Amino acid sequence: MPFSDNTLENLLFAIEDKIATITFNRPKALNALNKATLLEAMTCLRECRNNDEVRVVILTGSGAKAFVAGADIAFMRELSPLAAREFACLGQELMNTIEGLNKPVIAAVNGFALGGGCELALACDLRLASENARFGQPEVNLGVIPGFAGTQRLPRLIGKGRACELIFTGDMIDAQEAYRIGLVNKVVTQEQLLPTCREMAARIVARGPVAVRLSKEAINNGLEMDLARACVLEADTFALCFASPEQKEGMTAFLEKRPARFQGK
Repeated sequence: MPFSDNTLENLLFAIEDKIATITFNRPKALNALNKATLLEAMTCLRECRNNDEVRVVILTGSGAKAFVAGADIAFMRELSPLAAREFACLGQELMNTIEGLNKPVIAAVNGFALGGGCELALACDLRLASENARFGQPEVNLGVIPGFAGTQRLPRLIGKGRACELIFTGDMIDAQEAYRIGLVNKVVTQEQLLPTCREMAARIVARGPVAVRLSKEAINNGLEMDLARACVLEADTFALCFASPEQKEGMTAFLEKRPARFQGK
């Protein structure tokens, strides 16, 4: 069935200047993630993957309070162990889809990013936060652990010790502390957040799309290898770039002292 944003009940979806923006839009629930929202997000990401007009994806939340405040506790409270596992696997599938998307994904964290919301941000390639953003994995306060791969991605990003502290205590940290420990790339005002994300996305759009895609693949795959094998992967991927018209255009433009005009997909 062709994609239509008219079918979305929990998200907003827009494409402008080759940048897709997916907005989690459940403001009364602080954009919390229930099953329907996860499935809609998967639908939007499939559209982003298959649409050649999309070069970069931005994820954000509606309103000024929350990016995504977590998984929907009202939805989860009565789940059986089997249903809970299925819900965790669905959430992990969404996070894996974001991480493995063939285009860069930027999280515009505009408020609370707790539990599943923090895990959503962790799955993105870049994270920009507004000054009022708050991050945390508070699941232990509910008698559970992170279920959308927070126990795996958080230590890979900020180190085991800091990740253990956040997960074991359930404490929240503010945007500046998140920046200090490497959880976010940049902190800006609430008003500057989306414009800054779009400016960064536009800079990526202007680069060679094949090179950007291959860079993401090399980074993600290389992190799962030892350094020697990862360097071989990089050399092979570097060589693959020479099969793309982008390489000729980029290097020719450099030598001719003009901007490159990339046409790749």
